Amino acid sequence: MLGRISWQDPPKPLDGGSFAIFLIDKRTHHKPEVIAVSAPQEAVGLGSAGVDNKIEERYPWLRGAGSLKVRDNEWRDNGGRLGVADENASPLTFVALFPYLEKPDREPTIATAPVAMSDLLLALVYMGPDGQVYWAQRLQG
Repeated sequence: MLGRISWQDPPKPLDGGSFAIFLIDKRTHHKPEVIAVSAPQEAVGLGSAGVDNKIEERYPWLRGAGSLKVRDNEWRDNGGRLGVADENASPLTFVALFPYLEKPDREPTIATAPVAMSDLLLALVYMGPDGQVYWAQRLQG
């Protein structure tokens, strides 16, 4: 999937805060494992963070933003999200990969093919420097 996100420069610098961009398959609540992006390397990163679980708790419509709980004290990564540390990184063009798994050994913990645009949720979240979640905005889905 190819996507593009842009935003207007905020009135104040991020001051240590950051944006997170989530792409979630609404059917499984998983994220793609690989997202490639065209932006300066120091401005954008791919991964996950513990704060992602707080986002999911505060915004139930963002189910899948956090890690996947498999047992009482066991969590598993369910794909990645983009972290944006530079408000000037707009616009971002990204590619998300959804692998086709013919006969998986177990239920996948990442978003897989086939997937349609109507299956996807795209959201932008703003977080402060200490992991506080300020707001989330649904962009698609």
